[in-house]
Amino acid sequence: MKPKLFSIIKHRKKELTVRQIKNDIIAGIIVAIIALPLSVALAIASGVTPEKGLVTAIIAGFLISLLGGSRVQIGGPTGAFVVIIYGIIAQYGLEGLLISTILAGVFMILMGVVKLGSVIKYIPYPTTTGFTSGIAVVLLSTQVKDFFGLNIDHVPSEFLDKWAAYFQNFKTIHLATTLVGLLSLLIIVLWPKVNKTIPGSLIALVVMTIGVKTLNIPVETIGSRFGDLSSSIKLINFSELNVSLSVVKELIRPAITIAFLASIESLLSAVVADGMIGKKHNSNMELIAQGVANIASALFGGIPATGAIARTAANIKNGGRTPIAGIVHAIMLLLIMLVFMPLANLIPMATLAAILVVVAYNMSEWRSFKGIFTSTKSDVTVLLVTFVLTILFDLVVAIEIGMVIAMFLFVKRMSENKLIENVSHEMEIDFSESDDSEMREHIDSRIAIYEVNGPLFYGVVNTFLDILNELRSTTRILILRLKNVNSMDATALHALKQLEKRCKSQKILILYAEIKPQPQNVLCISGFADKIGQDRFFMTTKEAKQAANEIIAIDFHSPSNRKKWRTKNYFASH
Repeated sequence: MKPKLFSIIKHRKKELTVRQIKNDIIAGIIVAIIALPLSVALAIASGVTPEKGLVTAIIAGFLISLLGGSRVQIGGPTGAFVVIIYGIIAQYGLEGLLISTILAGVFMILMGVVKLGSVIKYIPYPTTTGFTSGIAVVLLSTQVKDFFGLNIDHVPSEFLDKWAAYFQNFKTIHLATTLVGLLSLLIIVLWPKVNKTIPGSLIALVVMTIGVKTLNIPVETIGSRFGDLSSSIKLINFSELNVSLSVVKELIRPAITIAFLASIESLLSAVVADGMIGKKHNSNMELIAQGVANIASALFGGIPATGAIARTAANIKNGGRTPIAGIVHAIMLLLIMLVFMPLANLIPMATLAAILVVVAYNMSEWRSFKGIFTSTKSDVTVLLVTFVLTILFDLVVAIEIGMVIAMFLFVKRMSENKLIENVSHEMEIDFSESDDSEMREHIDSRIAIYEVNGPLFYGVVNTFLDILNELRSTTRILILRLKNVNSMDATALHALKQLEKRCKSQKILILYAEIKPQPQNVLCISGFADKIGQDRFFMTTKEAKQAANEIIAIDFHSPSNRKKWRTKNYFASH
């Protein structure tokens, strides 16, 4: 497991052609131009100063490309984190955010080391769509004040309280600010029809900043709200951090939130990128790189970072195919920060709000949201629960409850499937030529063959135990055909023991046929196979049927000397 860049350098003759390096540099410059207004806007929306967004894009973006498992991933601050960061700062302060981000980075590195990268991909699609759309709605709600210039000293952090404050104070709308916001929005939306290479957000930023300054329009700017911005990047003062065991314990929850969201978003971005370039990323290496990047970002005063799907897609569309593009993007942002940061004071807050309104719209995935309503009721339930909880509570609560509901609904669907089928009539019992019709009828009525389909786990054991309710009163041998059972868990093993116990009380013998390796290992390691006898297991159903025939035949021919037969007696005599 090593960074994708190192693998590419190893095969540089094939990968790093002069033409490709040139394409990567151009793509990196274009992506930096796209990332510039987004990084500033996302930082402000998160509750921190604008330069922290650029610091994050520079430091984290550089390390994600340098150490990541994807060829084209572009890292930096994203819209999904705005709500999370804002909530953490409101509750724990900026110091709490820095410690949480460092802890989150450690968690992500550990997840990559123990190779959990592939596991995270299996989060249900309705869950990811639900919380992504929920975050988009919350992000949109944070921009209402700046877009309309409302005169509200303190905007509540809770969603419902926030909108109540907006409605109560909407009469304080500032017309000049609203006009700047609307014009910015129009430029962002319509500019792609003119040119798709240069992002509309940058054009809106430049045009509206120049317009506001030239015409002296009385609107709030970055400078009027935050004062002069720093253009330097330096390590935080560790002596000012209150790091103790009690503080760490308190910040575990927000740290897990950051790690979880960063992992999901970065791996989803990498998967999307794989589909666009026809390559495959290393998910575990990507997690390690994301962890290192978040730790480094926090150490330099930045905010949490992850893979940015929109910027990654822009990188690919402009010819980026190696991590060089992401590294160039970070270096370009550094140069812009060092040279042009003083001019950032002139940027109108309404323009940044318009940029984030578009980001929220793109995040909403409303087409995917709408599409899930054509799926099953369980998927719709998971979607709506996750969506509503994300808006009203927080992402962790939404994901926790959404995942639990998804799990129970999945188990319910599995248990409703036809797990066990009676195939006795489909599989004729083999008789010898000497067996008369009376014996055949006698044997046929006493053997039942059931085929088990799918994994045996805790969600389907009740269905498994229902076999006894279907058996005829004359049944004396039950053959379980397990060729379609690839896995078995402890609950299923317990159910099998219960089935054995009940069958024994009813004088029914169970034979097992065509058992797969994993269930076989479970039965052997647990001691179950040795306890009931290895001779109860057969390689084929045909062999199990033949054994059943002979057991019943022996019993049939000796009605006066009938005993409680056991397989060990049968096998001992053969």
